[in-house]
Amino acid sequence: MVMSPNRLFELIKKLSDTLNDLEHAGIRVEIGDDFAKYRTLRGQLTDRGPIYPMFDVASSYIDHTNGFWICGFSPCGELIHTQAVRLLDLDGVSLAEHLKTHRHKYITPDSTPDPDLTFFSGPEALQTITGKVCYQGEFWLRANGLGGPRSQGATSLLSRILLEIMASAWSPSYVFAFVPKKLAAKGAHLRYGYSHCEPGHWLGPDQQVTEEDHLIWMGVNDLANLLARAPQSVQRANGVAAVQLTSPPFDIKKHLDA
Repeated sequence: MVMSPNRLFELIKKLSDTLNDLEHAGIRVEIGDDFAKYRTLRGQLTDRGPIYPMFDVASSYIDHTNGFWICGFSPCGELIHTQAVRLLDLDGVSLAEHLKTHRHKYITPDSTPDPDLTFFSGPEALQTITGKVCYQGEFWLRANGLGGPRSQGATSLLSRILLEIMASAWSPSYVFAFVPKKLAAKGAHLRYGYSHCEPGHWLGPDQQVTEEDHLIWMGVNDLANLLARAPQSVQRANGVAAVQLTSPPFDIKKHLDA
């Protein structure tokens, strides 16, 4: 799609305000579409599980035409945040069918004895989500205790950046993600900006529950309503040093004109 100069200016202004707010919270944001680089960055996080196959160039075809990632760094250069999004063509295909066919790319690594016989079920929206669909995943933000980025409200702003670019670049009919049951119970989907949250589970080869995930999702109107609201500012904690925010190595116009 080609964005008009006015809309492009508005998007840049929105992102600049949000990035500036995160700068004052001590988070340097980098946005990119080189998933080989993302794989390298993600590999630095030895305290996390493996990268999900959907965003791993060793397992999936993903580049600037169908995905981008966002990473956040502390003032000392430590990687403290990741998230990524992927565009899916589900024209004539329900999300239920898609997850059945491509379940290996969504199952948490090492969570089931047999991925070939493990399937996701539960949410009614699996049957209605179709068309141009985006999947948001890999969301992680280091806590760093009280006064850290989570307690300051950075989660909402970081998710907002991805949703703003995604909506402007691809105008999807739906966007979805998975959150663990314990996070859904704490309202994580609201912090990410999602309107709907439905319980679901992965069933293994003996019909055992191997993992409990909630499907969170938004339709096109939900997304439009979210982005029409002004984002909340990060709550500034005492003693949080600001850092110099560099221009992210991400060509927004390349994605918008694709």
